[in-house]
Amino acid sequence: MKIKSLIVSLLVLAHTGLYAQRVVIIGLDGFSSEGFKATKHPNIDKLFEKGFITLTNRPVMPSVTLPNWTSHLTGQGPEEHGITANDWTLGNHPLKAIETDQDGYSPSIFKLLKDKKPNAKTAFYYNWAELINPINKKYLNEVSFEEGDKYQANYAKAIKFIEQNRNDPTLVFLYSVHTDHAGHGFGWMSPQYITAIEEVDVEIGSFIDKLKEQNLYNDTYFLLITDHGGIKKGHGGVSMNEMQIPWAITGKKIKNLGVTDSFFNSNKNTSLVLAKIFGLKDIPASWTGVAPTAIFK
Repeated sequence: MKIKSLIVSLLVLAHTGLYAQRVVIIGLDGFSSEGFKATKHPNIDKLFEKGFITLTNRPVMPSVTLPNWTSHLTGQGPEEHGITANDWTLGNHPLKAIETDQDGYSPSIFKLLKDKKPNAKTAFYYNWAELINPINKKYLNEVSFEEGDKYQANYAKAIKFIEQNRNDPTLVFLYSVHTDHAGHGFGWMSPQYITAIEEVDVEIGSFIDKLKEQNLYNDTYFLLITDHGGIKKGHGGVSMNEMQIPWAITGKKIKNLGVTDSFFNSNKNTSLVLAKIFGLKDIPASWTGVAPTAIFK
C-alpha cells in the first residue's frame, strides 16, 4: 500500500508541476514604468532576472488606487466589480457588482483559493486604510495594517507568516503606499519619489535574503504589481505617465522573457494568473481577465 500511495503521489506531482507552493505579491502603489526606468533597483532586477517584467502593463480606468487594486485581486474591471473611486464602501456605492459572495463582496482570489484549497493560508499586509474595504476578511488568515506609510514591520510579519505555513499553499499580499504618497507630496519623478522606490528595493532585497536563509525561496512564485503611474502630483487621467506601469512575475514555470516594452497586459489579469499557478478551476463568472499563455513554460 505504501508503494502504491507513493506512485499515486508522484503521478499527482507530475501532473501538477505548475502549481505553486506559495505566491508572494509585492505591491508598490503609484510605481510607474517611467519611474522604473529612472531608478536603480538591483534587488528587483535580481528577483525577476529569470522571469518576466513588462513595462507596458495597463491599469484599468480610472487610473486611481482602489479600482485598480480591486481589479488585481478580483480579475475584474470597475464595470464588473463596481468600484470606481477610492471612497467605495460595502454599504455605500452607486454601481452594483455583477457578482458577489454571501456577504456582498466581489469574489476575490483569496476566496477562490480558500474555496478550492481549504488548507491554504492567506495574508494581507497594507498601509493605506481603505485598501482592505473591497476584500472579505473571512478569507484571510492574517491581516496587518501599518500606519504612517511604514511597511518594514509588515515585511517582517510576512516572513514569519510564510515560515509558519511553509507546508501549506500560501498567498501573501505585501503592499505599500509610500511610493504613491511620495508622488503626491513631491511629484512623480521628483528626487523624493525616486528615493522612495530605491529605498523599498533595499527592503525587498532583505526580504528575499531572509526567505533564502529559511529555504523558502526556490518553491515560491513572486509578483511585482502596481496600480497606476502619475504626472506632476496626481493621477486619474489617461496620459501615458499614468497609464503605463510595470508588472513582473517569476517562478518555476514562468518563462525567462526579461524586461520588455512589447508585451501588453492588464491589471485585471493578475488573479487569473494566480489561479493558474495555484491550479484553481471554476473561475468566477465575473472574472473577465485572462492568464496570458505567453508567460508560461
